[in-house]
Amino acid sequence: MQDALSALVEVNSYTENTQGGRKVGAILRDLFAIDGVHAAMHPSERFADHWVFRTRPEATNEGAVALVGHLDTVFPPGTFEGYRRDGPLARGPGVLDMKGGLVVIAFALKALARAGAIDSVVPLRIAIVSDEEVGSPEGQGVIAAAIGGSSACLVFEAGRAGDAIITRRKGVGTLRAIAHGRAAHAGNALKDGANAIWALARFVDEVQELTDYERGVTVNVGRMAGGQTPNTVPDRAEAEIDLRFCTRVDAEWLVSSVEAAAAHAGAAVPGARIEVKGGITRLPLERTEASASLLREYAACARASGLGGEEAALVGGGSDASTASALGIPAIDGMGPRGTGFHTRDELIEMASLVPKAQALARFLALRSR
Repeated sequence: MQDALSALVEVNSYTENTQGGRKVGAILRDLFAIDGVHAAMHPSERFADHWVFRTRPEATNEGAVALVGHLDTVFPPGTFEGYRRDGPLARGPGVLDMKGGLVVIAFALKALARAGAIDSVVPLRIAIVSDEEVGSPEGQGVIAAAIGGSSACLVFEAGRAGDAIITRRKGVGTLRAIAHGRAAHAGNALKDGANAIWALARFVDEVQELTDYERGVTVNVGRMAGGQTPNTVPDRAEAEIDLRFCTRVDAEWLVSSVEAAAAHAGAAVPGARIEVKGGITRLPLERTEASASLLREYAACARASGLGGEEAALVGGGSDASTASALGIPAIDGMGPRGTGFHTRDELIEMASLVPKAQALARFLALRSR
């Protein structure tokens, strides 16, 4: 497993590094070259290729188990590179998020194949996309086509402390507000202008008030730009906004509330208007009775393999588990090796967690065949 992980981490697969991502995809193709596992590449014009692996491809997805991951990482070439062992730890970009999780999947399948059980367990649908770190704009479609109708989905993102299992993730929305005004000379014709920055400032104040921590709803205006010179009434200004929410209902409420704030703030400055572009990029991973049951089923296998199995607290960031959940498939997340520091240069995993994580998955799948 260490050799496989090292080979993956040594190749930079930053989302925009399509050449590196394709090299990682080729390594994965060879890693999943297992008797009974069938590979299919899904080309991309924008990112590296996506990969789908199946067992029993003749079977429908009814009753199948989906295993989902991604091959892209967040560090551009030359910023954080290489794989190294540090005693009981392994370090490098993607070692935790989430090349370690891909190794867990591959070796669980290798174990089942070695035991002659790969064709007796439930059909498996494995989707590995190359654009998760930017919201899976293509990957969501690849996943939906590959796993739709499955009975359960396990996602192999970074393993948490105590091997806690994720059942809830916030959804994500990205909006851009564009304020349009009317340019004028600030000294000679101020009253003839319509200040787009002023309209946008009113809008920002209003949307920030939508944050409700108890409800799990947050709004963050993270970037603003506008205007030309101090003595010119600005005719354009823009803001970029991040939305987070725990339910689909709140997702719809947030978007409509932002649009209402845009109309209100634009009308408050005569001659100005504000348009809102963008929308929800990931629906939330919501906990259901079915996903809670899946958690208990997997947790029993995790504990039998020497791991923890408690439920994790709500996670603020999205993942492809949300895509499965939106398809109506019970989904749990955080099945990858235990570690810390994802999206930082301190990213690491505890090497001792690799084997039991693969054992837990193999045990879970073997029991699903009965």
